[in-house]
Amino acid sequence: MKKILLCLFCFSLSLFSPAILADEEGEVKNDYQYFLLEPDIITNYIKIGKRIGFVRISVDLMVNSQSDYELLERHEPLIRDRIISIFGEQNEDKVKSISERELIRKHCLEDVNNLLFAETGTKPIKELIFTKYLYQ
Repeated sequence: MKKILLCLFCFSLSLFSPAILADEEGEVKNDYQYFLLEPDIITNYIKIGKRIGFVRISVDLMVNSQSDYELLERHEPLIRDRIISIFGEQNEDKVKSISERELIRKHCLEDVNNLLFAETGTKPIKELIFTKYLYQ
Protein backbone atom coordinates (compact mmCIF):
# COMPACT_ATOMS: atom_id res chain seq x y z
CA MET A 1 0.00 0.00 0.00
CA LYS A 2 2.86 2.39 0.83
CA LYS A 3 4.49 1.70 -2.53
CA ILE A 4 1.28 2.52 -4.36
CA LEU A 5 0.88 5.80 -2.48
CA LEU A 6 4.52 6.67 -3.14
CA CYS A 7 4.07 5.98 -6.85
CA LEU A 8 0.92 8.12 -6.99
CA PHE A 9 2.71 10.92 -5.16
CA CYS A 10 5.66 10.81 -7.57
CA PHE A 11 3.32 10.76 -10.54
CA SER A 12 1.40 13.78 -9.23
CA LEU A 13 4.69 15.70 -8.82
CA SER A 14 5.63 14.99 -12.41
CA LEU A 15 2.41 16.65 -13.56
CA PHE A 16 3.66 19.98 -12.19
CA SER A 17 7.13 19.83 -13.69
CA PRO A 18 8.64 22.82 -15.54
CA ALA A 19 8.00 21.04 -18.84
CA ILE A 20 4.42 22.32 -18.65
CA LEU A 21 5.73 25.80 -19.38
CA ALA A 22 7.08 24.66 -22.75
CA ASP A 23 5.13 24.89 -25.97
CA GLU A 24 4.98 22.26 -28.76
CA GLU A 25 8.47 23.14 -30.05
CA GLY A 26 9.93 22.75 -26.57
CA GLU A 27 10.63 26.49 -26.18
CA VAL A 28 9.97 28.05 -22.80
CA LYS A 29 7.19 30.61 -22.95
CA ASN A 30 8.06 32.52 -19.77
CA ASP A 31 11.64 32.91 -18.67
CA TYR A 32 11.14 35.49 -15.94
CA GLN A 33 14.25 37.42 -15.00
CA TYR A 34 14.96 40.34 -12.68
CA PHE A 35 17.03 43.30 -13.79
CA LEU A 36 18.50 45.28 -10.89
CA LEU A 37 19.18 48.96 -11.48
CA GLU A 38 22.65 49.44 -10.04
CA PRO A 39 23.75 51.49 -8.19
CA ASP A 40 20.82 52.51 -5.99
CA ILE A 41 18.91 55.60 -7.06
CA ILE A 42 19.50 58.54 -4.71
CA THR A 43 17.51 61.68 -5.46
CA ASN A 44 15.61 64.58 -3.88
CA TYR A 45 11.92 65.06 -3.30
CA ILE A 46 9.89 68.16 -2.44
CA LYS A 47 10.03 68.96 1.27
CA ILE A 48 8.48 71.91 3.10
CA GLY A 49 10.97 74.30 4.69
CA LYS A 50 14.65 74.92 4.09
CA ARG A 51 15.74 71.28 4.25
CA ILE A 52 16.04 68.97 1.29
CA GLY A 53 14.42 65.55 1.32
CA PHE A 54 16.40 62.57 0.06
CA VAL A 55 15.22 59.16 -1.01
CA ARG A 56 17.36 56.10 -1.73
CA ILE A 57 15.74 53.22 -3.56
CA SER A 58 16.79 49.93 -5.12
CA VAL A 59 14.68 48.95 -8.09
CA ASP A 60 14.20 45.47 -9.56
CA LEU A 61 12.47 45.13 -12.93
CA MET A 62 10.84 41.82 -13.83
CA VAL A 63 10.87 40.85 -17.50
CA ASN A 64 9.55 37.89 -19.46
CA SER A 65 12.58 36.88 -21.50
CA GLN A 66 16.30 37.20 -22.10
CA SER A 67 15.69 39.57 -25.02
CA ASP A 68 13.65 41.89 -22.75
CA TYR A 69 16.46 41.75 -20.19
CA GLU A 70 18.98 42.83 -22.85
CA LEU A 71 16.62 45.62 -23.91
CA LEU A 72 16.65 46.96 -20.32
CA GLU A 73 20.45 46.83 -20.27
CA ARG A 74 20.58 49.03 -23.38
CA HIS A 75 18.03 51.53 -22.03
CA GLU A 76 19.07 51.65 -18.36
CA PRO A 77 20.01 55.37 -18.43
CA LEU A 78 16.54 56.31 -19.74
CA ILE A 79 14.86 54.14 -17.10
CA ARG A 80 16.93 55.66 -14.26
CA ASP A 81 16.23 59.18 -15.51
CA ARG A 82 12.47 58.60 -15.63
CA ILE A 83 12.35 57.17 -12.09
CA ILE A 84 14.45 60.07 -10.78
CA SER A 85 12.08 62.54 -12.48
CA ILE A 86 9.03 60.89 -10.95
CA PHE A 87 10.49 61.05 -7.43
CA GLY A 88 11.51 64.68 -7.98
CA GLU A 89 7.85 65.55 -8.53
CA GLN A 90 6.67 63.95 -5.24
CA ASN A 91 6.13 65.78 -1.97
CA GLU A 92 7.14 64.60 1.50
CA ASP A 93 3.72 63.22 2.42
CA LYS A 94 3.59 61.03 -0.67
CA VAL A 95 7.13 59.70 -0.22
CA LYS A 96 6.55 58.78 3.43
CA SER A 97 3.06 57.26 3.04
CA ILE A 98 2.89 53.51 2.42
CA SER A 99 -0.26 53.76 0.29
CA GLU A 100 1.17 56.63 -1.76
CA ARG A 101 4.43 54.70 -2.16
CA GLU A 102 2.46 51.99 -3.93
CA LEU A 103 0.95 54.62 -6.25
CA ILE A 104 4.44 55.97 -6.98
CA ARG A 105 5.61 52.43 -7.78
CA LYS A 106 2.71 51.91 -10.19
CA HIS A 107 3.35 55.33 -11.75
CA CYS A 108 7.01 54.39 -12.28
CA LEU A 109 6.04 51.07 -13.88
CA GLU A 110 3.56 52.69 -16.23
CA ASP A 111 5.79 55.62 -17.22
CA VAL A 112 8.90 53.49 -17.77
CA ASN A 113 6.94 51.03 -19.91
CA ASN A 114 5.46 53.92 -21.93
CA LEU A 115 8.94 55.38 -22.40
CA LEU A 116 10.28 52.02 -23.59
CA PHE A 117 7.28 51.60 -25.88
CA ALA A 118 8.08 54.95 -27.51
CA GLU A 119 11.72 53.86 -27.99
CA THR A 120 11.33 50.18 -28.91
CA GLY A 121 7.67 49.45 -29.65
CA THR A 122 7.34 47.03 -26.69
CA LYS A 123 6.40 47.23 -23.02
CA PRO A 124 8.85 44.68 -21.60
CA ILE A 125 8.52 45.30 -17.85
CA LYS A 126 6.00 43.04 -16.13
CA GLU A 127 6.67 44.31 -12.60
CA LEU A 128 8.67 47.05 -10.91
CA ILE A 129 9.66 46.43 -7.30
CA PHE A 130 11.26 48.72 -4.73
CA THR A 131 13.56 46.37 -2.81
CA LYS A 132 15.03 49.18 -0.72
CA TYR A 133 13.18 52.38 0.16
CA LEU A 134 14.85 54.81 2.52
CA TYR A 135 13.91 58.45 2.97
CA GLN A 136 15.17 61.34 5.06
